[in-house]
Amino acid sequence: MTIVIGVDAGGTSSTAAVWQDGVEAGRATGGAGAVRPTRAMAAASNIADTVRLALTKAGALQGDILVVGAAGAGREEERNELRTALRMHHLAERLIVTTDVELALAAAFGSGPGIILIAGTGSIAVARTADGSVSRAGGFGWQMGDEGGGYWIGRMGLQALSRSSDGRGGATVLLETMGPIVRCGTFQELVRWSVTATPSEVAALAPGVVAAAARGDQMAAAILDRAADELVGLVRAVMPEGGGATVALSGGLIGAEGPLRERVAGRLTELDWLQIHSGPLDPVEGALGLVKGGTSS
Repeated sequence: MTIVIGVDAGGTSSTAAVWQDGVEAGRATGGAGAVRPTRAMAAASNIADTVRLALTKAGALQGDILVVGAAGAGREEERNELRTALRMHHLAERLIVTTDVELALAAAFGSGPGIILIAGTGSIAVARTADGSVSRAGGFGWQMGDEGGGYWIGRMGLQALSRSSDGRGGATVLLETMGPIVRCGTFQELVRWSVTATPSEVAALAPGVVAAAARGDQMAAAILDRAADELVGLVRAVMPEGGGATVALSGGLIGAEGPLRERVAGRLTELDWLQIHSGPLDPVEGALGLVKGGTSS
């Protein structure tokens, strides 16, 4: 019996699945597994905890092959750091470390052409052509990019609230919808919290912006509209010459149940050169495709 473990490790959470001879036997969700320079140990610890929970559900102690697709692992330095840290946990005999983008591409298109747009804590678009060439836009992290992602939305929400507080912006209910998420009841408490907040903590405020927009808050709605525009801009940037492509949407914001999916899909359908991937997309299942395709460790 061959046991394959797949992990989709994002900036807010990670999902692990265990397959025994190709049949899913266990799945679990855990803490953030995105890797950042010099912080691979923390990411590996969260990933390992999630994998062990999935293994327990599958009735197994260890896997034969572990495939981890992590946000932030686009550079070889970060992949090496995460690979070294994961090996210390002895989760499987063979270890493959790649990006969350590779997992999503494999899940949506196998080894074929297509565009994947991911919007979770961060954002990125990657296009692969029929000849295997790849182009990307975005994915440069919370300081230099990730427009339209959860961190960006949370930060825009905080900025909108601050502008409203001192009279530079319109009225907003963002304090009512974002504050409870981080247990802040007043504007000053939120200011104090924000000074030391991590990117994932700021990204956790994105549902508060969505909730405010659902209540008719114009400032929140404007943030979500701009986020959708930014994400569509990433797709435009990787559009293959001559058009004619299929784009798959992945990540907590634009996946099947994502709060921005309709906004983004609506804009994408206006592009006559583009089709939206209509089938189910489970990035973790891309691990099986990468194993079958012989991806190296």
